[in-house]
Amino acid sequence: MAKIGGPKIVGRAAPILLRWELATFIPAIALAGLWFGTEALLLVSATALGVAWVTRPLPQPTSGAPDHAHDGLTALPLRAEAVTIMDALVQEAANSSRATTCLVLGFDDPQVLVRQLSHHEFDHVLQRTVERLRGALRDSDQIARLEGARLAILLKPTPRADLESMIQLSVRLQAAVEAPLSVAARTLAVSCHIGFCMMSRTPDQTGAAMLEAAETAADAARRNGPSGIRAFSPEVQKTAQARTVLSSEIAGALENGDIVAFFQPQLSTDTGAVSGMQAVPRWLHPQRGVLLEDDILPAIDSERLRARLAEVILFQSFHALRDWDRTGLELGPVSLPVSADLMANPKMADRLRWEFDRFEITPGRIRLVLPQNVMAQIDEEVIAHNLMTCAEMGCRIELAGFGLGPTSVSSIRRSAAQRLRIHRTFVARVDCDPEQQRLMAAIISMAEGLGLETLAEGVSTLGEHAMLSQLGCNHVQGKAIATPMPLEEVHDWALRHRAKLEATPQIGHKRGE
Repeated sequence: MAKIGGPKIVGRAAPILLRWELATFIPAIALAGLWFGTEALLLVSATALGVAWVTRPLPQPTSGAPDHAHDGLTALPLRAEAVTIMDALVQEAANSSRATTCLVLGFDDPQVLVRQLSHHEFDHVLQRTVERLRGALRDSDQIARLEGARLAILLKPTPRADLESMIQLSVRLQAAVEAPLSVAARTLAVSCHIGFCMMSRTPDQTGAAMLEAAETAADAARRNGPSGIRAFSPEVQKTAQARTVLSSEIAGALENGDIVAFFQPQLSTDTGAVSGMQAVPRWLHPQRGVLLEDDILPAIDSERLRARLAEVILFQSFHALRDWDRTGLELGPVSLPVSADLMANPKMADRLRWEFDRFEITPGRIRLVLPQNVMAQIDEEVIAHNLMTCAEMGCRIELAGFGLGPTSVSSIRRSAAQRLRIHRTFVARVDCDPEQQRLMAAIISMAEGLGLETLAEGVSTLGEHAMLSQLGCNHVQGKAIATPMPLEEVHDWALRHRAKLEATPQIGHKRGE
């Protein structure tokens, strides 16, 4: 038995017996045996073994068995562990008559960041974000990483966790994250949204329920625009549930003809005549009435149907152009927003050429509106090829959201654009805000220097319309002119507008006269 068990015992004891710390006890063991005999030798030896055992290295996970509970980049707990931590915090709060809160923070446009930065640079931004959050939180608060570029913040129970204090905390966290950051010798500014769920408003007193509610609030904050903050409430929950229902219905609505194109007029500021029409999607929902883009696009994106939506709107726009030609209406080109998915389709240009031939429409009757996320990918081979082919066919190109994104002059030139769409944030109150006037004048001057026309979006008052005309903006679009209308209403509106122009005295107001 000794022969069988001996090697096993020695094998298990080897990590203890072979530790270098035991070497320091060898002289003491030898002297104890020489001076005081066997009992002293055994006593000192036992002491040495005890020290070696207490200071032994603990077993570590092998490299082949990763820690699935924590993120490898930030060392933060992942979703499953975050739920466990939140459960414990909820229980602690209930036992101490205190309250806890779960917050979810995410970058407003992580896709743009991923395209702008290398993988290593994006990881650096995420790590610095975590460091900044730790600096703005208490030591007892915890951070977890969710999927993608979102973080959960789990607050230690506190006597005061009301709505006002949570909003103030959210503002402080946003200020910490959105401070300029140096990445690869350049300055980067990111924006983030925050949603939170207080313990008093959670649908259920569990960690999973609080985390899910905070994510729902974060989704609402993201849709509200850059740097949004939202608290979870029954209204937010109902909105999220309604969006889920719409997502399940959107594919059928596209195929059944419930998604239709409405058209919004664009006017020339020189002549007042209609210079184009903007095609926008509307959902004729049988229960909820006419739904706008704020409801349609999230459902479209959740089902990855952007390309199919573009096909539907393109088809209806071609029908509209042919209808206007038959009735003798001259309404200019139709502006069609295109998605990154559509522009990245290798067959996009060929399909467009086929549609032009089928409807006998010249390519110059269409304006392809490129959003910022397409401009961020303009160097990609397929997108660059599609843009070049469409421009060679004669399609007009215009850039949307100018002034908000990182669009460079070189990318504008590569896009072959003929017009810039100035975002409504620069248009609002331009008639009474001198700062807005200076910004608008600078944008228009730059566009003129590049040989580009300008279109102001979201013109909501006659005063804004008049000021934009004075500043030199070429075209305007917004509710001050007309809201989007179905095809069957365009003809009557156009005739009324023409009659109004003919009744207006002409005083030679065109610029340059």
